[in-house]
Amino acid sequence: MIGKRVVKEKPVPLAGVLEILEKKKKKGDLEYSQRLTYDYAQKFVKLDSKKAEELKEELLKIEKIREHQAVALVDLMPKTKEDVELIFSKERTRLEEDEVKKVLEIINKYRK
Repeated sequence: MIGKRVVKEKPVPLAGVLEILEKKKKKGDLEYSQRLTYDYAQKFVKLDSKKAEELKEELLKIEKIREHQAVALVDLMPKTKEDVELIFSKERTRLEEDEVKKVLEIINKYRK
C-alpha cells in the first residue's frame, strides 16, 4: 500500500471489513496484512454485515454517540454497563445512566 494516498476514511464495523476482504479475495490473493485482518475478522465478527450496519445506525440515533464509538460498540457487543463505560473511558463524551441502559437494550436486540 506504499505510495497510495488516502482519499477518505470512514469507521467500518468488523463485519463490513470481512465483507470487503471476501470480495477482494474472490478477485485474487490478499496481501499479507489483509490476510491477517481477514483471519482476525473471521474469528471475531459477531454479526453479519447487514445487521452490523443496522445496529450502528440505531446506536447513532443516541445523540452523544459518534460514528467511531458506534462501530466500537457494534464490534465489541458489550454485555454490561461497565463494558460500555470502558469503551467511553478515553472519550470526552460521558453517557448518562439511562443512555447506557438504552445502548445495552439496543445491542441485546441484535445479540445472537
